[in-house]
Amino acid sequence: MYAQIVVDINHAAVDRFFTYRIPDALPVRVGHHVFVPFGQGDRLKEGFVVALSDSTDLNPSLLKDVARIIEPYPVLLEEQIRLARWMHTAYHCLFIDALACMIPAQLRGQRVREKKIRTVSIAPGVNAEEQIALLQRAPVQQTVLRILLNAGAEVPKSDIGKLLPGASAAITALLKKGILTESDMQVFRKPSSPNLHDVPHALTERQQAAVDTIEAARHDPEHNTVLLHGVTGSGKTEVYLHAIRACIDADKQAIVLVPEISLTPQTVGRFSDRFGDRIAVLHSRLSVGERFDEWRRIRLGMADIVIGARSAVFAPVERLGLVIIDEEHESSYQSEKSPRYSAIDVAAQRIRETGGALVLGSATPQLVSYYRALSGRYVLCSLPERVAGRPLPDVEVVNMRDELLLGNNGIFSDRLVELLSTTLAKGQQAMLFINRRGYSTFVSCRSCGYVLKCDNCDISMTYHKSESRTRCHYCGMVKPLPEKCPNCGKPFMKQFGIGTEQVEEALHKLFPSVRSLRMDTDTMRTKGSYERILSAFAAGQAQVLIGTQMIAKGHDFPNVTLVGVVAADTTLNLPDYRSPERTFQLLTQVAGRAGRDEMPGKVVLQTYTPQHPIIRFAREQNYPAFYQYEIMERRKMLYPPFSLFLRVVFADRNEEQVADACIAYSKALEAELRNALGPDGQNDILLLVAAEAPIARISGYVRYQLLIKLLRTRRLPSAVRTVYDFHSAHSDVCAEVQLELNPQDMY
Repeated sequence: MYAQIVVDINHAAVDRFFTYRIPDALPVRVGHHVFVPFGQGDRLKEGFVVALSDSTDLNPSLLKDVARIIEPYPVLLEEQIRLARWMHTAYHCLFIDALACMIPAQLRGQRVREKKIRTVSIAPGVNAEEQIALLQRAPVQQTVLRILLNAGAEVPKSDIGKLLPGASAAITALLKKGILTESDMQVFRKPSSPNLHDVPHALTERQQAAVDTIEAARHDPEHNTVLLHGVTGSGKTEVYLHAIRACIDADKQAIVLVPEISLTPQTVGRFSDRFGDRIAVLHSRLSVGERFDEWRRIRLGMADIVIGARSAVFAPVERLGLVIIDEEHESSYQSEKSPRYSAIDVAAQRIRETGGALVLGSATPQLVSYYRALSGRYVLCSLPERVAGRPLPDVEVVNMRDELLLGNNGIFSDRLVELLSTTLAKGQQAMLFINRRGYSTFVSCRSCGYVLKCDNCDISMTYHKSESRTRCHYCGMVKPLPEKCPNCGKPFMKQFGIGTEQVEEALHKLFPSVRSLRMDTDTMRTKGSYERILSAFAAGQAQVLIGTQMIAKGHDFPNVTLVGVVAADTTLNLPDYRSPERTFQLLTQVAGRAGRDEMPGKVVLQTYTPQHPIIRFAREQNYPAFYQYEIMERRKMLYPPFSLFLRVVFADRNEEQVADACIAYSKALEAELRNALGPDGQNDILLLVAAEAPIARISGYVRYQLLIKLLRTRRLPSAVRTVYDFHSAHSDVCAEVQLELNPQDMY
């Protein structure tokens, strides 16, 4: 027998399959993680078996043998290997990089092991009751035997030690006498989850229709993607739970993706209440051991439901029947490093391979997703009302220009202060949203206009008052706050802009006794920080939660009746065609945190552009009106879904070299594209522009970009392949060259 093996080396020169002989005594299977001799000196390297055969076109006498199997079971499913082949083509990545998505990083290089603990049990043939009677002068040994007798099985030594002082010496004595026997027990490190005491709820007519549609989609390969468009608080999670129950009852398994790690504890709590220990969790905040053991539980068939962030889409689920992607509009489902995969596209490919249904859920779906649903590519399900007939929150828009004219130059409008006072007096809770962390967004000299920037990046430093220093949010550089302007030497340096820290400070000046919590990247650095803050707020240990977009979606706090959006314009004017869409999504999502229980909710949007259509649609929480407006704007400008963007980013420490490389690359690619598209396709190239990137320097690297916009026609797949093939041959023109399909930002 012969094995086709991918050697675990991240280099294009070895990005292929190598053939090895399988020794007769070695039970190698597809998916096994193995050691093989490779390269000069036949040093052992790790590899993965991707295919087996009983013959080869090569000379068998020249082939090397597989050295040994690392894990006793295949670490990769055959379906995952097929998925890696698809990713290799679709995302133009190394095959080993695609495979690496499917397994815990710590498995490669054997950086983590199964956890084992020492246990004791009554030795075979020993009559425990007789021994207890004989040990009258050793009461601790008697108690140890009684514990083991009652347990009827092996018990961890550490557990007995916690129950009984002096147990260690007693166990040692019993082992020497042959009364007890000692062994190792393998245990799984399991992340904790909150107990929410969640119980199934009777479905509304529309919820039941959605569950029925999802169940029908599981059996219909032609219509297997469902877009569940439900307003905030409409009970989408309850639909997910019932759909998963039907899937599990059919002996299938499910994967549930959430966009933020902060949502995982709440989601896991609800799912655990319904499905018990058959839940597994995968996300980056788990410890190395927890992540490895959760992956093993899934691979060994000990879990039927996998919950996690983007990478959980690769979970080794053998009987996959359902993938649910909650808040499908979130950009976090797109990987920003190679392979630059979309979790939605990967999920769709898995469902095509295994059968079943893909459910995309959101109160504010991606405009492209809604377009596909209206055109019949997806099945559209709507939940237009909140459960139990609860009203959507009342949204007020406050014009901050009027506040300035009235003499209020503070962070909070008079109306927001009034509503905060009323809410706190009633013992209710509030959430304050500002999509910028830190204290202020930049530091500038009021005399000469100098802005303090990072030495490595073309970006302003953010002031963090809690640290008394400035920080670059791109490379992490830290600088002290200068007393004098580095440019003109005058003592007029001042912080401008608003961040979460400043919002918290302003809140405490107005309400000194208020208890608040802050959720942003700065406060979420330690393990368990998400769970601690969310649990504390849910338990009423704080009256106000202040945060960035991580508080904007998915959370369900019954006592929150007020949401204040401190600066609704933050994302509206960014240099990206999706800025209006993302602003509408963010404002609608954060507004949806208010009034989710019996008490009605109130939302205040503070803005300097109250007349903007996007602000109006967000105030009305009117997604269909927003869609009609934005799809017309996209059609006029031929933006997606009517076209496709590709972006090539060039980075090098030598500015002249990177500029020359970008311009030469763009000219050669344009010629290649025009030749591939032929005479009829010349107008398919809507844009092909090489220029300095909007953020011209990051971490000391000068950045240029090539932006390509292609019209969606029957020639588009061929054009994209041409770009990928050209990139393969020219990706070494400078230090870093990265190709992005549907780039998540234009910076």
